[in-house]
Amino acid sequence: MNFDGKPIGQASAPPATNKTSTESGDKGTPVGAPTYVQERCADRGDYAAYSKFQDNLYRLRIRGDYAADNKGPINGFYNTTEGEDPDKVYGLFLCRGDVAANLCRSCIHEAFNILIERCPGQKEAIIWYDECLVRYSNRSFFSIMETKPIIFIANPLDGSVTVNKIVEQTFNNEDFVAKVTDLARNVTDLVISSKRLYTTKNVYVSSLVTLHELAQCTPDISKSACKSCLLSAIKEFPTVLNLKRGGARILQPSCNVQYQMNFDGEPTGQAPAPSTTKKTNTESGSEEKENSQEVQLLHLRQEIGEEFSKERSQGEKPVASQELSLIRLDIIRAATQNFSNECKLGEGGFGPVYKGTLADGKEIAVKRLSRSSGQGLIEFKNEVILIARLQHRNLVRLLGCCLEEHEKLLIYEYMPNKSLDVFLFDSTMGQSLDWKMRMNITFGIARGLLYLHEDSRLRIIHRDLKASNILLDGEMNPKISDFGMARIFGGNQDEASTNRVVGTYGYMAPEYAMEGLFSIKSDVFSFGVLLLEMISGRKNNGFHLREHGESLLTFAWKLWYKGRGLELTDPSIKESCDGVQVIKCIHIGLLCVQEDPADRPTMSLVVHMLGADTIPLTRPSLPAFSVGRDVRTLNPISLIHKTSTINEVTLSDVSPR
Repeated sequence: MNFDGKPIGQASAPPATNKTSTESGDKGTPVGAPTYVQERCADRGDYAAYSKFQDNLYRLRIRGDYAADNKGPINGFYNTTEGEDPDKVYGLFLCRGDVAANLCRSCIHEAFNILIERCPGQKEAIIWYDECLVRYSNRSFFSIMETKPIIFIANPLDGSVTVNKIVEQTFNNEDFVAKVTDLARNVTDLVISSKRLYTTKNVYVSSLVTLHELAQCTPDISKSACKSCLLSAIKEFPTVLNLKRGGARILQPSCNVQYQMNFDGEPTGQAPAPSTTKKTNTESGSEEKENSQEVQLLHLRQEIGEEFSKERSQGEKPVASQELSLIRLDIIRAATQNFSNECKLGEGGFGPVYKGTLADGKEIAVKRLSRSSGQGLIEFKNEVILIARLQHRNLVRLLGCCLEEHEKLLIYEYMPNKSLDVFLFDSTMGQSLDWKMRMNITFGIARGLLYLHEDSRLRIIHRDLKASNILLDGEMNPKISDFGMARIFGGNQDEASTNRVVGTYGYMAPEYAMEGLFSIKSDVFSFGVLLLEMISGRKNNGFHLREHGESLLTFAWKLWYKGRGLELTDPSIKESCDGVQVIKCIHIGLLCVQEDPADRPTMSLVVHMLGADTIPLTRPSLPAFSVGRDVRTLNPISLIHKTSTINEVTLSDVSPR
């Protein structure tokens, strides 16, 4: 079976709002808001801001809206191009066959906007909603049957004793798989005989159970290609079918197929979002049921829904989440050779991290919560909930999670070049990081942090930015990782306080370490430390041991103040660096680590300063505080002077106040 590197997942959470529409042209029929499912950004190059390609892409979006308004030439389907080579954009818009025109219109409009937001600068991308599909590329894909990427999504049953008994009495597992697969093949024949390449079919299995299936192809491909596409999807059904699943769908660019089990009710045209009702131990019959993977994942989804409600109450437009992807434990065990020592990449405060290889060759990194870990389900949930709602080229990508048999696992994309500290603080490996590469990494980190603070609309404070939490992909592009300590700020919130100071020695801002106050300026401080480490190749953590009690920050300031800033430069890059740029970057780093948070620049200004040579810089004040200078000043805070670096994720020491 071919996962194409994509984990099996649950259906997406329902939208935070479910307003009905009675727009003209649809006979006043109330229609719910479109429901996001999943998107994929293809690696086919980037386009620059304000470029001709971006211009053509936005023109294509307008044409898509117009086509949706006019229902397109073929019942909710429209494909077109905008511009000329090499900036030509190809676009395809398709609504589900039973979707009313007004919902089709709003789905295409929302899907295109979300796709551009989720895949910034990407020249090819695709997004699925329950009600529509939107796709664009810099290559012609019209009339070409394509089956990758392939997305698996499974909806659990509601978990009640009654429903489980109905399923057990109606099917054994082999019969169930055969029944659904046979029905899907029958539906395929119906699809290719229809004019719209779309159909649904119901099979009444018993007086209590109905199987409902739906299949659709994009009308630009031939009927024979449509059949091949659907059959390629159907052969994957055994991957997502078992007695725990109440519905499943398989999504491909040229076709999709889905089934849904219905109990004592009429079948619907789409797989509903799973229930978020918490089952009690009395109802489920045992503590194991209450702690089952499905129930815990539903609780996570419920928490996302609660966050959406908070955004809505603050008048903000809700942000659709990515899939809370579910990967079975047996798949993870096989990928990691049952968590063997040979696959172990390292260990942090959270627990060990393992390299894994899926059946299709996709490499993953598995972060496994240790039962003795000081960090627990709170950090686990926090990381899942936050990353499920974020996507940026400079943030690590969470592929899925697993809560099964008391295991708590996070599955990430594998970073072959490990973390930044592996290179930066090693005298030999540091030589491979020349000045240009260091600046590219620095700029990527700054863009990722800017996205967290401003562009994601969630205003996220990372609280643990450091070199070991910057992962490097095969092309040395930086990815910010480890969101277990991160916090979301409300729309008008600028600062918060905590009695539980978390972070890493050497990177914490003074107001946070001493008073528990944190804000976006706390992250700016950490970035400033990291920037000075990038220039010098030396850690702020422990620097005082070699420099007679002086921190890297005060040492850098004194050199800069005396006009000797170039002496801070890592000897391994002196030949490749630009002296003017080095002095400018030291200046920016010192602005970021000033004692007063109000004096520190925002990340938007930092990005601007890094990218321009003509911006006048204010004079930085002497860093008046450093965690590394005198640990005694932090009492009664107890700091553990230890960090652990692992390939995929590094965990910080928690410092209780």
